[in-house]
Amino acid sequence: MPDVVLPVLDEAEAVPLVLGAMPEGYRPIVVDNGSTDGSAAIARELGAIVVTEERKGFGSACYAGLLAAEDDVICFMDCDGSLDPADLVRLNAALTDEVDLVVGARRPEPGAWPIHARIANRALSFEMRRRTGLWLSDLGPMRVMRRQPLLDLGMTDRRSGWPLEMVIKARAAGWEIIELPVKLGGRSGRSKVTGTLRGTLRAISDMSNHLRQAEGERSD
Repeated sequence: MPDVVLPVLDEAEAVPLVLGAMPEGYRPIVVDNGSTDGSAAIARELGAIVVTEERKGFGSACYAGLLAAEDDVICFMDCDGSLDPADLVRLNAALTDEVDLVVGARRPEPGAWPIHARIANRALSFEMRRRTGLWLSDLGPMRVMRRQPLLDLGMTDRRSGWPLEMVIKARAAGWEIIELPVKLGGRSGRSKVTGTLRGTLRAISDMSNHLRQAEGERSD
């Protein structure tokens, strides 16, 4: 039963939708990162495992979910209603003996992805290719991999740089990484990371630090 880590910060409206669409056999682990709108209680009432992570940050929530997971296969996705949990089945099927990490490359519906966030994502993807040699069209939050190898990577970022750090460290460890398209719809509420220009700039700063470090290690 694959575990699905769902970082949550004030997603009361979206939680029932996401949990209700979870594929059969996939176990949701909702990591509440300081919600004040009852998101955790709603998730608990709907049968999800709920973990409380007091340290703020996307990476903090993801890491807490990683520690709470038990299955050999672990999935990550946003819990804002913008992604369809059904796509996890297709990504999971692509995880084979030859493939170690499957990233969902977001294909947005009209108006679903702010232009400033899309530009930032493209720029970071280009820089990742330039500095590490790995090309991904999107550093998307929907991902499937094996739990123990992820633990072995020694993830340290607890903020917005978590997605990029994972890919960089996985690449350095020799993982085979692929991406598959996933639909991106409109989310409930405003994104805490890319929904504002300030959040986007913070994410760029966090991720740029990992890119500079990766380039330095590659040139050594």
